[in-house]
Amino acid sequence: MTDIRYTRNLFLRCMNIVYLFAFTSLYVQIPGLYGNNGVLPARTQLDAKEGTTLAAKMHMKPTLLWLAPYIGLDTEYMMDVLSLIGIFLSFTGFISQKFCCKPIFAALWSLYYSLYQVGQTFMWFQWDVLLLEAGFLCILVAPFRYRPGTRRRPTPSAPSEKVSFWLVRWLLFRLIFSSGIIKLISGCPSWWGLTALNIHFESMVLPSPLAYYCHYLPPWFLKLNTVFANFAELFLPVLFFFPLQSIKTIAFYIQLFLQICIIITGNFNFFNFLTITLLISLLDDRVFYKSVTKTSSSKLFTIFNFITTTAVYGILFYAVYELYTLRILPGGIIDSKIAFSKKEFDNTLGKAFPILVSIGLISLVLTSLKAFFNSFTQPSTTLNKVTAFISTLLYTVAAFFIFADSLVPFSSLHPAGNSTVLPPIRQFHAKLSHLHLTNSYGLFRRMTGVGGRPEVIIEGANNLEGPWQEYYFLYKPGNVNTSLPFVAPHQPRLDWQMWFAALGTYHQNPWLMSLAYRLLTNQPEVLSLLDKAHNPFADKPPKYVRANLFHYHYVPWSQRWSKTWWKREKVGEYFPVFSKGHPPLLDYLRNLNIIAPDQKEPPVTPWIKAILDQLRSVFSTIESGLLLWSVFTAGFAITILQGSFSPLHSSTPTPRPKK
Repeated sequence: MTDIRYTRNLFLRCMNIVYLFAFTSLYVQIPGLYGNNGVLPARTQLDAKEGTTLAAKMHMKPTLLWLAPYIGLDTEYMMDVLSLIGIFLSFTGFISQKFCCKPIFAALWSLYYSLYQVGQTFMWFQWDVLLLEAGFLCILVAPFRYRPGTRRRPTPSAPSEKVSFWLVRWLLFRLIFSSGIIKLISGCPSWWGLTALNIHFESMVLPSPLAYYCHYLPPWFLKLNTVFANFAELFLPVLFFFPLQSIKTIAFYIQLFLQICIIITGNFNFFNFLTITLLISLLDDRVFYKSVTKTSSSKLFTIFNFITTTAVYGILFYAVYELYTLRILPGGIIDSKIAFSKKEFDNTLGKAFPILVSIGLISLVLTSLKAFFNSFTQPSTTLNKVTAFISTLLYTVAAFFIFADSLVPFSSLHPAGNSTVLPPIRQFHAKLSHLHLTNSYGLFRRMTGVGGRPEVIIEGANNLEGPWQEYYFLYKPGNVNTSLPFVAPHQPRLDWQMWFAALGTYHQNPWLMSLAYRLLTNQPEVLSLLDKAHNPFADKPPKYVRANLFHYHYVPWSQRWSKTWWKREKVGEYFPVFSKGHPPLLDYLRNLNIIAPDQKEPPVTPWIKAILDQLRSVFSTIESGLLLWSVFTAGFAITILQGSFSPLHSSTPTPRPKK
């Protein structure tokens, strides 16, 4: 029986790393985003009538933040406590397999879900709900208690492990495939013309320094890379369920290469690291343990394996070659063009959708049957076999429920998917949708910034006639002479939301009014989210603020050695001039309960407040992106010293050569 014990343990350790990134990144931003003087105070999301019981509050909004008054804290400091507990638990799971168990992952999911409940617009991202869904699956995948075993007496692999681990692969399939088809379903001319990457590197949310150089790669090469992205996201995911491991392993490396390319060119926070973690579900322990025995049967299987793998990928590459009319032109240029129409794509997708769901169902059924067979055939006592059968039965039922529930968001991608979902399943999903156990995915539906990268530039002044001085952010484009840093896996959520705000109006982004007010009052918690080193009003707040919309472009390639990275042109006014005493602004913020709140937060216990303030002062001395990598480096150094990433810690036996 092929084991997945080490692969599963590796997945759980990596999930702890992702949790560590997510909790640490959010923690450093809590005062500015969600504090009592932040942009969107979290206390406004916990507005319950006086006398409401704790049970009623939890039913209204299930979050551990309701416990704040019971331990002498307010909402802001309770968010600190939840984040710090999340950092601690995920760090211990990172450095020790002993903490990769169900209770720990249940706690991590509960903590992040509690914070998500008050996250508002700054946490309404796909990677946040993806982390919740993947984190919930970790509760199923992880053991109740870690049993290390030894080389001579390894811990036996539970038959149900493959059933629960299969759900991770199904999530990976939905994530990758949805991200691929959503681009073509949208009808975006950039994706259909294979010119998306000609715009992407300039218009992405937080470009890395390498994005500038990728932007000026030859157009034919960028089109070819768009074809590669389509190949990886549209054609490859179905192979995630292929019986031969070699085919899944190749798919793993192709997807890994794509994710690494995204990481080094775009600062997409922890999203790509989480995707790489999900990719581990394509592997099994044979990837890490090479058999030292050679028999005639294994040689025949190797030949069969090689022929089948070559044939499958050969057919796949030929299909891409024809569907994208890849042709080599004089000079070594590879031309590419989509050979099918939007109608043909829609018809094919309509026929393929039920087939894909059937493939997933068949794969789950076969995995479950194999697990039941192994529960009876593994060498063990009768009692252990019965226990293994009951455990496998419970996990199988849970897996089928989650699979059925996931079909609801997955089927929403295309009308043909509606036939794959029964009405009771939709009702079941509607009741549990607030828990985000299964979600719909699909990034970069349409390419933005075709006519230039839109950016909202906020300015302040002490006189209406000026001079108006610009506020700079830490990570988003602003100063045309400043290159952007590598910041992933940290997500500067205010900078991210400024990118989305530029795509709409300030009426569609009411939180901007709160940001303007915080700048007019020089609120230190909010200013810490901006570039304080270049704050034009560090000593005294401005009397007026306003915002204009600009279009940014990279400077031409001929100017790549200059100090200037961007050029920009003003498009027009984004929001009008506001002052601190502007009546409409104050009335609007009062209605949102952002200023002059009706409710009073309970006083914070002094000694707890002192400890939490001291911890925050330590964390705030290091730049956020550097802080995340410092914590990771410390954890990785500990694991190396322990040797706890060694295969010997997976309880999988090392094969012995036959005498």
